This record gives sequence, C-alpha cells and structure tokens, in this order.
Amino acid sequence: MAGITLALELDKQGIDVVLLESGGFAPDDGTRDLYRGEDVGEWRYNFADGCRSRFLGGSSNCWGGWCRPLDPWDFEKRHWVAHSGWPFGLDELLPYYDRTHSLLKLGPNNFDPEFWERSIGRPDVRRMPLTSGKVRDTISQFSPPARFGKMYREALKNSQRIRVYLYANAVNIDSDRPAQNVTRIQVATLSGKRIEVKAKQYILATGGIENARLLLASNKVQPGGLGNGNDLVGRFFMDHPRLLTGNIRFTREWSRNKLSDVKYHYMNSAVAAHGTHIAHQFALTPETLEQEEILNARVWFNSIFPGEGSDGAQALFRIKQALLQKDQQDWSLTKDVLTMFSHPLDTIGYGYTRLFQPRWLIQGVKFQLIVEPEPDPNSRVMLSPSQKDQLGMNRVRVDWRLTSRVQRTFDRTLAILADDMRRSGVAEVELDPEIEGKKWPSDLEGTWHHMGTTRMHDSPKHGVVDRNCKVHGMNNLYVAGSSVFPTCGANFPTITLAALAFRLADHLAREMKTPATQLTMEAA
Repeated sequence: MAGITLALELDKQGIDVVLLESGGFAPDDGTRDLYRGEDVGEWRYNFADGCRSRFLGGSSNCWGGWCRPLDPWDFEKRHWVAHSGWPFGLDELLPYYDRTHSLLKLGPNNFDPEFWERSIGRPDVRRMPLTSGKVRDTISQFSPPARFGKMYREALKNSQRIRVYLYANAVNIDSDRPAQNVTRIQVATLSGKRIEVKAKQYILATGGIENARLLLASNKVQPGGLGNGNDLVGRFFMDHPRLLTGNIRFTREWSRNKLSDVKYHYMNSAVAAHGTHIAHQFALTPETLEQEEILNARVWFNSIFPGEGSDGAQALFRIKQALLQKDQQDWSLTKDVLTMFSHPLDTIGYGYTRLFQPRWLIQGVKFQLIVEPEPDPNSRVMLSPSQKDQLGMNRVRVDWRLTSRVQRTFDRTLAILADDMRRSGVAEVELDPEIEGKKWPSDLEGTWHHMGTTRMHDSPKHGVVDRNCKVHGMNNLYVAGSSVFPTCGANFPTITLAALAFRLADHLAREMKTPATQLTMEAA
C-alpha cells in the first residue's frame, strides 16, 4: 500500500518510477511461500499465510479496513515507556492524514464521537454514559476496504511515468564499498529470470517483516546488512496483541446497543453516516495512562452467537470475507457451502442472530481488546541460519515478544472500564483472572500489524531511518511503511503508514535535482 501510494504521488510530481511487485494480479502459492519462515517466539504466532498478501496491492488484499489516526501522546516520549517518542508530533502528520481520506475512500476527516452519534441518529447506536472521567470514547472509520491492486490498477497501467514489473522479487540491494549509496537492485523471478534495476533514489516498501529481511540479506558490503551498523535492523518488532476475555451482563436498556459491539458495528449499515461505516471503541484518558504507567489500548464488546466457532459459522464468516474481496488462502466457495449444509443448525443459528439480532439468542458478551506493544529490542526479525526460499534467500526467523507492561495494560484497562460500567449502571461485569506475572493465555493472538523493525529516530544509535525515512548513513535509500514506527499506539496502522507515504513523496519531490528520475533496466 505504501509502495503504490508513493508511485502514484511521485507520478503527479513528474518523477519516473519503477515499481517492483513480487507477485502478479492474484495470489499464487509459489510466491506466497516466499513469506514463510520460522516462528521462535514464546507462543504460536502466524506471520505469513492469511495475514500478508504478496501480489499487486500488498496487504490491502487481506485488510479489514479499520482506520484511525494515532493519538497525540503516541508520538510523545513517555518516561514510563522504554524507547518511546517519535522525532516529530501529530501536527506534522495532520495534513497528510487529511489526504489519506481520498486514497482510502474514507468519510469526512472527523473522528469526534458526538459528531458520528448525532449523524447516525438511532436509539440503538449511542454512547454509554460512563462517569469516572478515566475512560474516553473513540471512533474508527472503515475503508470499503480499498483493494489497491484493483482500485489503482488502471492508474498504474495508464501512467506514462510508472512502470510496474510483476513477479519481480528484490533479492539484494547492491551498494558501493562504503555502503553509502545504493547502486542497483538485484531482481529474480521464480521462473529463473534475473534483472537489475538502477535509479537515483530507492524506496524499500515491502512490509514490516520483509523490509528488515531484505536489509539484513543485503550483506555483501556490510556483513550485518545495510543500515545495520548499530545492530538495529529487525529489532523492536511489534504487533498489537489481542484477547477476548471477561463476561458482561448489560442492563436491558443497553443490551442491544450496536455502537460498541464488533458483531454489529463492523460494516453494518445501521452504524454508518455520510456514506461511511464506523466503529466505536473505549480507551483510557492520557492522564489515566500516565497515572497507571501503562500503555495505550482499545476495547470493544464481542457478542457470542449460537454456533460461535463452529465449522458452519466459520464457513459463513469466510464467505462474508470473500464478498469483501479479502485474500484467503485456498478458499473454496463450494467447500464452504457444503460445510454450511453439513452443519445447518450452527450455520442458521449464527447467521440468523447476526442478521436479526434477537436478544434471546445472544449467549453472552465479552470484551475484545488490543494493546499497544512496548518497544523491545529483543523482539525481532532475523534471518534463518539454515532455511532458504526458492530464490536462495534466507527465510525469516520471527521472535515476537511482549513485556510485562503489556500484561499490566490488559489488566488495568479492563479493571478501570469494568468499574466504570458498574458504577454507571450500564452492566454487571465479571473479569477473568489477572495475567500480569503469569504465562500468556493460550488464546492470545496478534492482529498482523507488523511494525517497528526499521524504526525512526534522529540518532543512528537508536534508529535505522531518520525523520525523513532515509536509512542512516546512506544517501539514496529510504524505507516506507509501518516498519519505521518507533511506537504504534493502539490504533490500526494503515492510515498512518499511508500518511507517512504522502509525506515521503513530498520530501523526495523536493530532493530531486531534475524534473524526472532516469531509470534503466539491464539484463544481468
């Protein structure tokens, strides 16, 4: 998504662009396999199949469409959060966030809860009257979602300045002997073709895991990999951990409120206004976060329907994802239809409740929350010492780790919200046992937001790229995407990585000395 955004923006600035895409127009297993690698973390973590898409459009092909800018304090240095702080504040990104709304097909650039509650104007879509002052309402908007490979294919095809090469896998970034300038990109196809690409400026935009992998693998001049003089490439790997927990018994007045329940607010026309679907989440105020010395988090509700988790319900869910054009590995409509017919009660129970929302069929409500990961240098993406892919590149080895502060954030966020709900007369809440200091629950999962592995910092001792996303110590290599995030808040990263792509495009346009970049292709 960052790469296509940059290509389109540079085209507008009159700059020639070569866009290298690893896959084609649709997924294929040979290309998909290049993403696979070793998981060596504390719990099972899937970082390849189903959560990344290696064909035109990248991760937009498997994206749920959630969008919300980072909070102002997400950019700040927090004394209780190690390695926190961006080189600039929210004000720097505000004009670029504004531009993302057209790119991602979002509604008005307004995330005020009162504005959306008033605009929707339904009695079953309203905010809860929480009274403690410690909890705040937040709004996310949904992109349709935008599938970049389809939505912007004609723009790429018709451009006179953009050349897109499909099935073109970058396998090495060549540099001069001091490793100050990139000289060419080595490209290989699975069919055996080899080419080289030369340019004035180079932008690495291959995702939070592959950005680190390609830098580490480009080690012919610098043994540790390009940009890795301080052993930072691949470190500080982050994802948003997610849990489904607790039990909520709403009072009758609030038992069918759609605003804060993911089963109802996700792409629901009842929770929409101005042509835009929205979702509501709870978060703690910045004063509460500082007082508790915890991280940011987002919480919403999750109703439990009849047939929840059954084969029939899962088949029905996959069909809905297919209607949203979401990439799903080995998905088969025929297989899922047969599955639903084989489990009629589960399928009908889940589908009927999802569609008509009868109160008497809902089997319970839980909290669902994602938490900001604390930057940890020991959470990292590395190269596998033994496994290689079909192109001869070392596969990745991912060691995702979370600190005890993340556990405390889960516990305290839920405790404060639950207490506020009880005191406000909204619901009775039963919380699961606290997790701080214990082994992580078996149902902990990531949200496939791969971030932080080429973090941004003004000093090369603390970051891989500078405030303009240029690799420290190099003159013509930039990195785009969420891998440059120093911290990531508890919001969904796509809108922020898109804003950063707009910002980088403007920076590069100013830096270019000629009206057009001259690029040449040479047979290797």
